[in-house]
Amino acid sequence: MGVVPLGAFLLEHLLSNFEALRGPIAYGDQVKFLNGLPLVRVLEWVFIFLPILYHGVYGVYIWLRGKSNVVYYPWAGNWMYVAQRYTGLIAFLYIGQHLYRQRFTGIMLPENPYASFHKVQVELQNPWMLAFYVVAMIAICWHFAYGVWLFAAKWGITPGEVARKRFGWVCLAGGVLLCAMGLASIWAFVGGKYPNVPEDPRTPMIMMVSPPFSVSWSNATSA
Repeated sequence: MGVVPLGAFLLEHLLSNFEALRGPIAYGDQVKFLNGLPLVRVLEWVFIFLPILYHGVYGVYIWLRGKSNVVYYPWAGNWMYVAQRYTGLIAFLYIGQHLYRQRFTGIMLPENPYASFHKVQVELQNPWMLAFYVVAMIAICWHFAYGVWLFAAKWGITPGEVARKRFGWVCLAGGVLLCAMGLASIWAFVGGKYPNVPEDPRTPMIMMVSPPFSVSWSNATSA
């Protein structure tokens, strides 16, 4: 379940967020498209919310029962196990707060898709939240890339050490690429190219221009 459907959702989410680099309206168009899919609320719960909840809770359960033994056996496998558990916890906490803040509180994005850029941008104005986003993006991409490698190894897709080593490099490259896409998307909100985006970027900004300074003849003569 960590690979499909959550892996597919991660790829879709990163690609959708990459639209932020094209600007607030393009990002709003993507959010509008996704929310216009048939049975989108059913798809959300069946293929996103419930699998994330199950995967997160089950991962914490496995972590509490398992032992890494990095102190007594500091092998690469043990360190990978520890990294996978910690990155999974970071990902679970991040996804939980992200869904709550972006999906269920404040401006309702399904009904106001063009407010998406504004809502994320406002959240990332908090430097602590921005740092959390960056750390979480790195953790999520690591967790996914190593999870794919584990999936292939456990299900016999990569039999033998040579196949696992080669596929490990493939997963590493894929994880770095996804992480770069995610960090670039975050930069689109805070980089300064689109500052102070309003809730609806389609509405043109009306600038109030004051009339030029003038002195009436009566005031000038009376002075």
